[in-house]
Amino acid sequence: MRGPAYGKARPMTTTAELLTDHVGRIDELVREVVDGLSEADLARRPEGADGPGNPIGWLVWHLLRVQDDHVAEAFGSDQVWTGEGWAQRFGLDLDVADTGFGHTSSQVDAVRTTADLLAGYGAAVHERTVGHLAGLADDDLSRVLPPTWGENVTLGERLVSVVGDDLQHAGQAAYLRGLLGV
Repeated sequence: MRGPAYGKARPMTTTAELLTDHVGRIDELVREVVDGLSEADLARRPEGADGPGNPIGWLVWHLLRVQDDHVAEAFGSDQVWTGEGWAQRFGLDLDVADTGFGHTSSQVDAVRTTADLLAGYGAAVHERTVGHLAGLADDDLSRVLPPTWGENVTLGERLVSVVGDDLQHAGQAAYLRGLLGV
């Protein structure tokens, strides 16, 4: 995989550029992971020592929901999920505010979707995130967010947390695709 920053003529010089590069890598990996997969492939759960693991479709949906939810709240904007009608397009039997955190096995199974829906939602979330990051100044990173995620959590801490969480789940989905041979 080649990240969006490779081959650029100039180095990244701002925090906004660095974060934009990272969310670009998430977007690229999401598109690669879901490309060409059937609904059955996306829903296939690997077996592990502690029972079935999370399928590719759920992992990708969850990482996109987390990015959409957390970035929207951090920047005081609407979520793409509800504001642009993605919740209706997916038609999941879940609360529209659900991001997948703490899902039971049956809730994981309820996330049935297509590669096209995941890729479309991913592109919309990416575009919105990059739009927010474009106006970000380094001084903005120390702004303390409302206590949704704990006391004295800064914008910088929240953004790094989202990027880290999303990269982990995207990596899990990519590994699972290879493991399942799809």
